Amino acid sequence: MSSNQNQRRTGDLVPVKFSRLTRRGILLGLSLTQLITLAIGGATLIVAFYAGGGMLLAYTAPVWVLSAALTWIPIAGRPIVEWLPVTCWWLWRTTGGQLLYRRRIVAPRPVGTLALPGDMARLREFDDPDTEAGMIHDPHAATLTVVCEVTHPAFVLLDPGEQERRVTSWGRVLATVCRSGRVATLQVLERTLPDSGTGLAEWWAAHGTPDGSWAADTYQELIERAGPAGERHATTLSLSLDMKAAARQIRTAGGGIRGAANVLRQEMNTLVAALRSADLSPSGWLTHGQIAVMLRSAYDPAIAATLERHGQLGQSLATAGPVAVTETWGRLRTDSAHHAVLWVSEWPRSLVYPGFLSPVLSTGIQRSFSLICTPMRSDQAARDIRKKKVEHISDQAQRAKIGQIEDASQTAEYHDVLQQEADLTAGHGILRYTGLIAISAPTIEELDAGVAAIEQAAIQASCETRLLVG
Repeated sequence: MSSNQNQRRTGDLVPVKFSRLTRRGILLGLSLTQLITLAIGGATLIVAFYAGGGMLLAYTAPVWVLSAALTWIPIAGRPIVEWLPVTCWWLWRTTGGQLLYRRRIVAPRPVGTLALPGDMARLREFDDPDTEAGMIHDPHAATLTVVCEVTHPAFVLLDPGEQERRVTSWGRVLATVCRSGRVATLQVLERTLPDSGTGLAEWWAAHGTPDGSWAADTYQELIERAGPAGERHATTLSLSLDMKAAARQIRTAGGGIRGAANVLRQEMNTLVAALRSADLSPSGWLTHGQIAVMLRSAYDPAIAATLERHGQLGQSLATAGPVAVTETWGRLRTDSAHHAVLWVSEWPRSLVYPGFLSPVLSTGIQRSFSLICTPMRSDQAARDIRKKKVEHISDQAQRAKIGQIEDASQTAEYHDVLQQEADLTAGHGILRYTGLIAISAPTIEELDAGVAAIEQAAIQASCETRLLVG
């Protein structure tokens, strides 16, 4: 999808359209794994036929029949052969004891590491002395990430002209990220948190009149009871620096993690300026203590309100991770909650207005919506578009030779490629979007109900979701 949508008229709210998820394979709609299994079955069948046929074909039938079944029989919308890597990886992790995590509370941890399970155990923390921001270094992915909290007015309550202006301004923010060439990802995270009621209590302490009257006593009692039962929404932006793409600038800035922090600081200043021009209010880059509270609240939602009321608790990244994690095929259980993740497998195929995700974001269910934007460099995007065009044209010619009917979805994908090429030629950036919705609940029954509610809300938003497994 390009950062440019359509030509907009001032004061008008213009609908937008997302590109379709590419489902085209290497040859005739078949993926590489399907072609490999089909080639194995076809080679076995040909050898058996020329070696004697008859009984030899019957003896080799399990091979070529299994190959055909693996290639064409789908399960949950995917061929069986594409499930094999996921299943094998899952079985390997099961036999290796990788699905269980228990923190060793008596064993000391190396300085600068995060107490996180799985692949996230490799993360390292770095404290930027200039901005006091907490930076997270991933040595395997060669990225350095920083998090910023952003405040904004309710989008759905604005008039159409103001909504359109803010959408255009946000497009400029994404275009700025695309032009950098050193940004690995930009993540927008919108999550619901249990409200501790401190905001209402502070407002009553500053503006209330506790004169002992019936109205004052009733109002204060209502604040004390209903305040902690509410919820609030928090939005953060995570900016990741691609240390491989910025290797030259990092060496110029001194090299190492400090040089990467200097380069990332430049991107941080650029992003803050772009956000302010888009009428968004960045409230500063999060420190290690604030990131630790976010992690602790994600793994242990029951303690989130307590951490908010007592600002000095849970401020260490060394203890922010979970105490215990148990992973199953479709769920994850942590300290005080069960979790499931939905992937937005298909964005709206028809024209929709900005704000189409409001049914998903206003369900009242404890969830975290993550939108990961991966910018592509202009030269890389141009090569990718040219490759897609050649593949579409060659596939079309191959289908015409064998008499296969042209599918409307393939035509729509080709038109999306042409639109992306036109937008790239006009100077706009190309981004890849990944949408993930993590639902949390204290029990499995409540989790299943929450997942069902989010799936229905996604249908109202013209989106398709799939539960991530394995």
